[in-house]
Amino acid sequence: MTAFDINDLVRENVKRLKPYSSARDEYVSDGSKMIFLDANENPYETGLNRYPDPQQRSLKTLLAEQKQILEQNILLGNGSDEVLDLIFRAFCEPNQDNIITLPPTYGMYKVLSGINAIENREVFLTKNFELDVPKILDAIDDKTKIIFICSPNNPTGNTFQKEKVKQILENFSGLVVIDEAYIDFSNSDSWLSALQEYPNLIVTQTMSKAYGMAGIRLGICYASMEIIAVLNKIKPPYNINQLTQYQALKRVLDDTMVQEEVTQILEERKKLIDKLKGIGFVQKIYPTDANFVLVKVDDANRRYEQLLQLNVVVRNRSNQPLCENTLRFTIGTPEENQQLMALLNKIT
Repeated sequence: MTAFDINDLVRENVKRLKPYSSARDEYVSDGSKMIFLDANENPYETGLNRYPDPQQRSLKTLLAEQKQILEQNILLGNGSDEVLDLIFRAFCEPNQDNIITLPPTYGMYKVLSGINAIENREVFLTKNFELDVPKILDAIDDKTKIIFICSPNNPTGNTFQKEKVKQILENFSGLVVIDEAYIDFSNSDSWLSALQEYPNLIVTQTMSKAYGMAGIRLGICYASMEIIAVLNKIKPPYNINQLTQYQALKRVLDDTMVQEEVTQILEERKKLIDKLKGIGFVQKIYPTDANFVLVKVDDANRRYEQLLQLNVVVRNRSNQPLCENTLRFTIGTPEENQQLMALLNKIT
């Protein structure tokens, strides 16, 4: 494996940074009855008059238990987008460093590279939506800090071959961020089990998909303690509000319901794919390990507008590389999927 030293990656100003210490960092309640006069809060009880735990300890304890890792390997963000932005800000020097992204992929990697003034080197997937490892490795230079891999990939839905991902991890001395937003819908194992093996690996997950909590905005970052410590230096002190922590904790505790919903989504995904095969204007259905399916049609713009007129909103992905005339269908409820198929059968 290529030598990895996190000190070679962290920005110099971040190394020198002394993080802000909030009142709730300096005193952590043990549950005793205390008079809190340290944080300039309104003393009158509203249920939300106190600052939230800046380290989200209760939620991290539960996630660590479920994922069988240490709490010190977890950082929580205001959505995955904050997690990704923190990674840029901690490790990428503006106007000097570069990252590598693999289109078609999640669009925020490119947006965040622009916001942070970081060069984005795009290496397209193959025609089969697989990693082109030789081209990826060839795009690396001494200023390449991060490679972003979304697996299962959005918008294509496929999970990348583990051997190809391993090639990248083992031949790159920078960070490899594997975005697992859709991992709960895949038969493939999470890369979490490889955190100890690859010190340059960062895995991101989310509460927005399988957990059904897109509205609370909670992203999860799993990495070595050294990487998490760097990210903790620059994160806002109270980035996860009390309501989000409470709702997330309640949902994570309800693991049985989450698994039941995932199972039903997978069953509905199979039914939808089977029915899409009989639609005349559908030309190709791409393999998927996510809660959506990418479909090639005869005229995506036309079909998108026809569905919109029927009060069905899908995603037209035709503006993405290698995705000409494609529509992305998220898996809905059984009732929604039945309505969708009935409407698709009427479209000419």
